[in-house]
Amino acid sequence: MIRFPLTVRQALTLDFVATGATALLALTASGFTAGLTDLPEPLLRGAGLVLLPFLALVAAMAFKPKRGGVIAVIAINIAWVIASIVTLAFFVSPNALGYAFVAAQALAVGVFAELQILALRGEAKADGVYA
Repeated sequence: MIRFPLTVRQALTLDFVATGATALLALTASGFTAGLTDLPEPLLRGAGLVLLPFLALVAAMAFKPKRGGVIAVIAINIAWVIASIVTLAFFVSPNALGYAFVAAQALAVGVFAELQILALRGEAKADGVYA
């Protein structure tokens, strides 16, 4: 049987590192980023604040994965992607760099969700449980 190369813990750890960097950027450089992207500074700062409890959940699941918690992380990641698209479509008017910035992070978050889904399925199949 071919196994997915990442474990759930590894996929969550990657998410934690990237999300932590994004939160740090949003909280410490929201003014600078807003100036470059024409995104509202309060939106960027707020996004950083929203990421803090999510980081706690991701860290907890990376340390001791529980299926329900991992599914919650995946669902939140998918919700973030949808919220990013909706925000770009209806609520902000950034410049080209702003569109690229939001689209790139949404794409990255979508990739993390997919990695977590594949890792969860791979581990479930290895345990004889089909997800």
